[in-house]
Amino acid sequence: MVSTGDGEKKNGDSEDFARLLESYTDAVGDSIRVGDRIEGRVISIGKEGVFVDTGTKTDGVVDREEFLDEKGELTCKEGEVLELFVSSFDGNELKLSRSLSGGPGLRALREAFENSIPLEGKVRAETKGGFHVEIMGKKAFCPMSQIDLAASKNPPDYLGKTFPFLITRFEERGSNIVLSRVELLKKERQKSIQAFLEELGVGNEIEGKVTKVMTYGAFVELVPGVEGLVHVSQVSWSRLESPSQALSPGDRVRVKVIGIEERDGKDVPKISLSIKQVEADPWQGLKGKLREGEKLAGKVTHCTRYGAFVELFPGVEGLVHVSEMSYKKRVLRPEEVVSPGQVVPVMVKEIDFENKRISLSIKEAEGDPWIGVTERYKVGQSLEGKLERKEKFGFFVELEPGVTGLLPVSKIKSSLNSAVVEKLKPGDRIPVIVEHVNPEERRISLAPADSTEETEWRTYIKEQRKQTGTFGEKLKEALKLREGR
Repeated sequence: MVSTGDGEKKNGDSEDFARLLESYTDAVGDSIRVGDRIEGRVISIGKEGVFVDTGTKTDGVVDREEFLDEKGELTCKEGEVLELFVSSFDGNELKLSRSLSGGPGLRALREAFENSIPLEGKVRAETKGGFHVEIMGKKAFCPMSQIDLAASKNPPDYLGKTFPFLITRFEERGSNIVLSRVELLKKERQKSIQAFLEELGVGNEIEGKVTKVMTYGAFVELVPGVEGLVHVSQVSWSRLESPSQALSPGDRVRVKVIGIEERDGKDVPKISLSIKQVEADPWQGLKGKLREGEKLAGKVTHCTRYGAFVELFPGVEGLVHVSEMSYKKRVLRPEEVVSPGQVVPVMVKEIDFENKRISLSIKEAEGDPWIGVTERYKVGQSLEGKLERKEKFGFFVELEPGVTGLLPVSKIKSSLNSAVVEKLKPGDRIPVIVEHVNPEERRISLAPADSTEETEWRTYIKEQRKQTGTFGEKLKEALKLREGR
């Protein structure tokens, strides 16, 4: 059966090829084409031909000689139903034949081979390395690699199906016919690609299939033979380290075309796609959803040297500057407090809707430990703190996380226990007395607990040594100095 397509002429035209080409491009009725096997009823028998009702608007004719036996007697009669092949059609006459193993059928096959005309064939059986295909009544061979564009994963799927083929080898009067379907498929695909690209434009939305996921983006097949790239920044409104966090090969996705760039020497242009732009920008409508001063929880997406980004809603992030990490300690690197993936409480400090920026604070969400400090620490109150760090002008003593007081050098030197105090190290516990509290300036002045008796100091130091082992031999020396004073 001959399929639709244009054959390229070789070695000039011939009358036979003209008839074949016309029959190739013109259907007989609605369903019959050259090469078809049909059943027809004999309606009359003439001197040169047998006329057959083909079931279409055109009756067919078979050479009378095909029905003569060895004695020259006719072997068919009017009203008999015959199985025949369509051998040619010139626009006026539909020629039929009992067999295409020779005569008009063989000539048609050769013409199709020489002029690259596609013919339809039916896949009959699987054989070593390929398939047996019946084409115009002749047995042909199609290699496995030539049955489809992609490697066949399940050859039995092709059995019993009819496809258009090109004859790539025609030898020994048709006894060795080799077929290929791949070139036809390539031409069909190229036509489909060109038609698709003519309609494709920036802003178009289309569904595609993810074919490959890389670190920098994902490739999406729009139609067979046409792929576009979704850069990692265009996969989701939420920040992703890799497209594989959201996509896998085989996923069906809807994409928006955001760029088309022609490439030298390439039939298919470079196509840039976006998945996130198919959806609305999450910043739209955020004004009524988020307010300054509001406390909520968010997920840390990544850290930088100056702070951490926290996702409040899908695609909406804010920055917690390193200075807004904690009231309780001085933070030099955000990783000291948070890590990617961690859910943290934050307070919205400032929103810039125009530039899509949000300033956040973790320490404000957790609360300021200096609030109510005058109620917790009274002048003259004795308590125990932890030596945080030593400076030339004094010692900083942590009274509670986020609240630190200063023990001035002048107070240390005038203390009865100065020798012991000066030998302390960061992390050591020290008894102190509150001398002044200034919550506005976040300052608390301290003094050593001189009222503590020497025996109490000794007991205290022993306990410290037992619990932390931080005093050691240097404290023994300090006690000896005190005893000798």
